[in-house]
Amino acid sequence: MFKINILVKKLKENAVIPTRGSEKAAGYDLYAVIDSGSVIIPPHKTVPVGTGLAFALPDGYFGAIFARSGLATKQSLRPANCVGVCDSDYRGEYIIPLHNDSDEEKTINTGDRIAQLVIMPFLPATFDETDTLDDTQRGTGGFGSTGK
Repeated sequence: MFKINILVKKLKENAVIPTRGSEKAAGYDLYAVIDSGSVIIPPHKTVPVGTGLAFALPDGYFGAIFARSGLATKQSLRPANCVGVCDSDYRGEYIIPLHNDSDEEKTINTGDRIAQLVIMPFLPATFDETDTLDDTQRGTGGFGSTGK
């Protein structure tokens, strides 16, 4: 299996290096680091939660920040932007804006797993303006046009 080396810098002493829940997991768990030890997220509000970590991702890759399925389904907490994109030239702290979709306050403590990081390649592109595009069977059919 191909593996890349990711440089990670602890910005806070109690930051936790990302971990995987299983040997074949695609996502690496990111852990909360909160100066006061915990934070309350009110119902239907968003609170930024730091990880205390900064990364140097290789050129040609980015870090995708996804919800942890257990946190989303059991606690109704998810990244506010649904999927975060951390570019390879960003060197600041990875901060997760956690949104509470429930009607109850939720508490996040330092050391809680709050999101997962998936390292993904991307393809640089150039965009060439044109007046015409090739025809396809779908054409301009939008939402729901290919099935039920």
